[in-house]
Amino acid sequence: QVQLVESGGGLVQPGESLRLSCTASVSRMLFSIYTMAWYRQVPGKQRELVAKVTSGGSTNYADSVKGRFTISRDNRKKTAYLQMSSLEPDDTAAYYCNAMPTSTQSIWGQGTQVTVSS
Repeated sequence: QVQLVESGGGLVQPGESLRLSCTASVSRMLFSIYTMAWYRQVPGKQRELVAKVTSGGSTNYADSVKGRFTISRDNRKKTAYLQMSSLEPDDTAAYYCNAMPTSTQSIWGQGTQVTVSS
């Protein structure tokens, strides 16, 4: 069973940066065909897409993070990243890594908390 292990969350002040990592327990070949994404969720609200990167490297972002967050992937390391800059209190959430081997399959990580507060 594929597992996604996230790391990099924490407590930061507004304006600071964090980088989240998500490593998959699959072969490099399999990882390379996954679409990878980051979602976030705050209590009482639905989980929302933050950013996505396809196997071909195409990316898309939520409007609220455009220009501040960057999603990337390193297929050799079987890892997806979310570089978050200029963090705001509204970015506070549990962040979840998601892998889509196909359009109908979805695998989730355990989540990592990001808190932005002064």
